[in-house]
Amino acid sequence: MEVLQTLAVALGLAALSGYSLYLTVFLTGLAIHFDWIHLAPQYASLSVLGEPTIIIISGVLFVLEFFVDKIPWLDSIWDAIHTIIRPVGGALLAIQTLGHPQPAFDVIVALLAGAVTFTAHSVKTGTRLMVNQSP
Repeated sequence: MEVLQTLAVALGLAALSGYSLYLTVFLTGLAIHFDWIHLAPQYASLSVLGEPTIIIISGVLFVLEFFVDKIPWLDSIWDAIHTIIRPVGGALLAIQTLGHPQPAFDVIVALLAGAVTFTAHSVKTGTRLMVNQSP
């Protein structure tokens, strides 16, 4: 049962990363850093997200993404670039969530998480392209 819960958390973070990787890392890091959430022992490997350096970098990248998101067509270019970045980031977050139980399990979860992240990202990007095309 614990494996399924961990997998659910890993894939949840991956799905959120498909929408905004930087916001996911930033808010999760803040929550960990300020003890808004207490990590269960099986999620101890996520404590790295609470490091000030990671919070600052992800926060700056989120602010940049926020403003780029408001400029038509530049937002589509940003999303095109992040078609690679978000799935990789989502997969890495999912692997970090697992705490590295077994290499084979890490690969399986990375593939699943990458697919979930890519799906969420594709929905966002496709919707954005349609909105940019409308008058």
